[in-house]
Amino acid sequence: MEQPQLLSKIAMGNGHGEDSPYFDGWKAYDENPYHPTMNPNGVIQMGLAENQLTSDLVEDWIMSNPEASICTLEGVHNFKAMANFQDYHGLSEFRNAVAKFMSRTRGNRVTFDPDRIVMSGGATGAHEVTAFCLADPGDAFLVPTPYYAGFDRDLRWRTGAQLVPVICKSSNNFKLTKQALEEAYEKAKEDNIRVKGLLITNPSNPLGTTMDRTTLRTLVSFINEKRIHLVCDEIYAATIFTHPDFISIAEIIEQDTDIECDRDLIHIVYSLSKDMGFPGFRVGIIYSYNDEVVQCARKMSSFGLVSTQTQYLLASMLSDDEFVERFLTESAKRLEQRHRVFTMGLARVGIKCLQSNGGLFVWMDLHHLLKSPTFEAEMELWKVIIHEVKINVSPGSSFHSSEPGWFRVCYANMDDKAVQVSLQRIRAFVLQNKDLMVSEKKRCWHSDLRLSFKSRRFDDIMMSPHSPIPQSPLVKAST
Repeated sequence: MEQPQLLSKIAMGNGHGEDSPYFDGWKAYDENPYHPTMNPNGVIQMGLAENQLTSDLVEDWIMSNPEASICTLEGVHNFKAMANFQDYHGLSEFRNAVAKFMSRTRGNRVTFDPDRIVMSGGATGAHEVTAFCLADPGDAFLVPTPYYAGFDRDLRWRTGAQLVPVICKSSNNFKLTKQALEEAYEKAKEDNIRVKGLLITNPSNPLGTTMDRTTLRTLVSFINEKRIHLVCDEIYAATIFTHPDFISIAEIIEQDTDIECDRDLIHIVYSLSKDMGFPGFRVGIIYSYNDEVVQCARKMSSFGLVSTQTQYLLASMLSDDEFVERFLTESAKRLEQRHRVFTMGLARVGIKCLQSNGGLFVWMDLHHLLKSPTFEAEMELWKVIIHEVKINVSPGSSFHSSEPGWFRVCYANMDDKAVQVSLQRIRAFVLQNKDLMVSEKKRCWHSDLRLSFKSRRFDDIMMSPHSPIPQSPLVKAST
């Protein structure tokens, strides 16, 4: 007798995408996590875009402002009010503080209306709610490649929306062009797919680059011409550590009055996960210039509110102008130092990265190590890096890259010592691979690399106290 299906098709389906290499790398780390003393040969997590470089600044502020928490002697008198009250509009002081912080992270060149701040459970929830408000099942969003691996889950899984890739290439440093947009839009029409919007990440995940004003103006003109929405993921707005500066879509629609723009088509997704290093707080923000979207999103936010305890703490922290200014300045400084140390370490062994000015990662080019210019070869190389080099990086294919051989590598979620160990492992891997290429001149990559990789020479290089990798100029690493 055939057993009835007990779960829904959505629950039983693979819409989450958990079996992708992006998540497989996390699993490999979870099963064998690196620790400098307890497990020095474990997998180093470089597939997680977290900013842990400024946690000490936040800890110092919390110690100096105990009244900001309802779980301290100084703040417990507000416990009852915060524990009992949960309005889905959010605390007014929280929305005011977030609007002010969003302005500050954009150089105070634009202002944001607190009444348009809508809460959600992280950027993940914010994206899903936005997609729910803008698209029916089967409708699509154009998304420039490469794009964040989680978008397949965030926008598609429960909404039924589709994602149509806009192909960007390394020949122009993956810059989005009007031609690429038009080609993707026309291809969707040919396939009878209704395009409801364009989704961009600026600064880009995984590229770490920002869009210039000309490109942003082109996007605004394009979506107005097509009468589709523009959703701008700006969750890395305050991770810029060198020029050019970040330009928000808000600046374009408020300052560039010479181009036509229907503000009802413009929506911003933001969070505090990356800029402040608070992914565990699950603070996502939808900021829409469309009144109907604000109203709908606010109703939907009931399914993913930010706790009032968190709102209360952050309202106080983000309203401290002196702290915010010091935090953003120091964060940019530390990100620049870490980026420089890591990319210089890669460059010393001939590994290039896309030039970037923000984010918590680099777009690393390893196409010269592929056995063949295919995504199959990329996956083979990735498996060696995960299982033999013991570093979790994310292959470009999981970000829908149009070209094999690119990998996203995160560098801000670890201390200085772990960075140096990762560079030592990469250096040993590249040196071993060069030796193989010399001995097999007719081959660009040795088919028996996995068998020969765990050589004595590799282990000696990895564990040597005389590693040629220079010491980081950053603050002393925690142990």
